[in-house]
Amino acid sequence: MGGRIVTLLKEAGDFELVGAVERPGHPALGRDAGEVIGIGHLGVPLTDDLSKVAKDGQVMFDFTIREAAMAHLEEAARAKLAAVVGTTGLTPEDMKRVAELAQSIPCVISPNMSVGVNLLFKVLAEVAAVLGEAYDVEIFEAHHRFKKDAPSGTALRMAQVIAQALKRNLGEVGVYGRKGMVGERKPDEIGVHAIRAGDIVGDHTVVFGGLGERIEVTHRASSRDTFGWGAARAARWVIHQKPGLFDMLDVLGLR
Repeated sequence: MGGRIVTLLKEAGDFELVGAVERPGHPALGRDAGEVIGIGHLGVPLTDDLSKVAKDGQVMFDFTIREAAMAHLEEAARAKLAAVVGTTGLTPEDMKRVAELAQSIPCVISPNMSVGVNLLFKVLAEVAAVLGEAYDVEIFEAHHRFKKDAPSGTALRMAQVIAQALKRNLGEVGVYGRKGMVGERKPDEIGVHAIRAGDIVGDHTVVFGGLGERIEVTHRASSRDTFGWGAARAARWVIHQKPGLFDMLDVLGLR
């Protein structure tokens, strides 16, 4: 994702890349970021220390892993740098800290930066509210073999949105995969199931199953560019905001 975002920012024309951060020990550290990803010289060497480049920027993009994202947000808050975070796997405790940091910087955080997926969050809430208790809810997500967290942050957000619309506590009704003699499905369950295979970019399907009919709502990402363009849109928006914690629904005006 980092490479794709750098590429798309160059294509967009209204961004200037002032820093690129990689993990400590990465073999490309010190090399030009553009040359590493194959788009030509950008004059921006890869570093493993955000603090070295934060002072020169307006907004930070973070698509890393949980531990790195939290460290980067701490540094962004110190540097008064707006943030766009697409990293997944953050814990409830992490999110509490993110909310504290967002008191000093504007921060957009979303498990999925796709415009289509975020529109779907709103649609799913409306569908669930109308269908009500008569329909079972099951969510299926599929991603590439390298994804570390499961279920995906997007699938969890879908489950949260639907649970809220149905006035249920996801912590009590969420079921993550099934095995063995689990008994008959409880009416208020919200099932979430993960598939990991090959190079799947990201597929999400929500099934509302009633007696006599089934409604399926599916989003398929065919390229990571959809997440990158969404992140760029979020960046353009967030630099004009006061400190606070936002998501893509705010960016898209869907609140």
